[in-house]
Amino acid sequence: MSTPLPIDRPHACPHHRFPTRTCPRHHPHRNGHPRRTGHRRRTPAAAALAALLLLGGCAAAPRAGESAARTTAAGARAGESVADFLRRTLPAGPGGTVVAARGDRLAYCGGFGAADRAAGTPASCRTVYDVMSMTKQFTAAAIVKLEAMGRLRVTDPVSRHLDRLRPVPGDKRGITVEHLLTHTSGLVEGLGDDYEPLSREELVRRALASELRSAPGEEFHYSNTGYSLLAVIVEEASGETYEWFLNRHLFAPAGMEHTGYVLPRRPRHLVAVEYDSAGRSKGRPFDHPWAADGPYWNLRGNGGMLSTAPDMLRWHRALLGDDVLPARAREKLFAPHVRQPGSKDAYGYGWSVRDTPDGRLAWHDGGNDWSLGLVSRSLRDDVLVFWISNHAYRDGAWNLEEQAEELTLGIADRVRAEGG
Repeated sequence: MSTPLPIDRPHACPHHRFPTRTCPRHHPHRNGHPRRTGHRRRTPAAAALAALLLLGGCAAAPRAGESAARTTAAGARAGESVADFLRRTLPAGPGGTVVAARGDRLAYCGGFGAADRAAGTPASCRTVYDVMSMTKQFTAAAIVKLEAMGRLRVTDPVSRHLDRLRPVPGDKRGITVEHLLTHTSGLVEGLGDDYEPLSREELVRRALASELRSAPGEEFHYSNTGYSLLAVIVEEASGETYEWFLNRHLFAPAGMEHTGYVLPRRPRHLVAVEYDSAGRSKGRPFDHPWAADGPYWNLRGNGGMLSTAPDMLRWHRALLGDDVLPARAREKLFAPHVRQPGSKDAYGYGWSVRDTPDGRLAWHDGGNDWSLGLVSRSLRDDVLVFWISNHAYRDGAWNLEEQAEELTLGIADRVRAEGG
């Protein structure tokens, strides 16, 4: 059973238990799209989602003043299945999909609500979603794969890979690949709207011209820009495009046929429509401005990857063995490289991690003004929980951020109970 952790209340920005980011659903807008200059892929309220760190602990006695919902979620309704728990817990209205596993054994996969309300398409395990900032774990995995292939080292200065495109200025010549992976480069969080038609060359130019928030290696500042530069480095080190490299060296070996930007040939109707807090359709991810080969470079590498729940399970299975990444590479992904300020969490490479008396926990969330999701893995007993919704907020009706703790804890504990 899981140890409830103290969490901040919703909208406690900017000081909360997640890395610094702008307050949730209050991004200025431009051109009809949310201007997600901060974490489109990191959800707003630190609060509810900090709970995903909870997979794997033992239930603690409630402390004075602690919410009963937070201290009893894991133990409630003994013997209840994951499916029954979700039917009881999820509000009527949002659409989404859940997958859970222990080790390589599937425990549950199912959809709820609608993937496309206008067409009457229900959400299911076949539904394709934008996994938002969970994309970062794939970019990080590409980097450690390239290191295992002898194409780069995480200790390389970025100038080794970027100078051919544009000379790296003096204030940034101390930035290493690892600094980008761990959000300690000092680079800005973002360079503009996710859907701005920003080329690779312009991304590099703007990033290298930007003012550093801190000296390289000194402070943690979550940076989507840094992960887009990592995608550039993947291309420079491999000689392949970012998506082709991920497809050939990560996704295909893992059996992930439905994950990518544009390479998977998916029927349009399988991709979830996103909805805003007023219930209005915001279209599918590729209905917004995209280049022919995927999102533009404010988003590429740090978010926007499309995937399915079964493919996220395949990724989890791939991380259990050596077929895709060798053990040393996987250890680097989940090592606590840098402490996140104001938190007990550390950041690995593309994953947040926390060490508990019951083992290490790894997780990452993704969110925008419309959708919300998270993936969480207990490294002690290999319990996976992945859930995502294309309509996470509805004014006056529901806010799945506020249920993130209950959902994640409840699913994980029922997987453990069912597995014995």
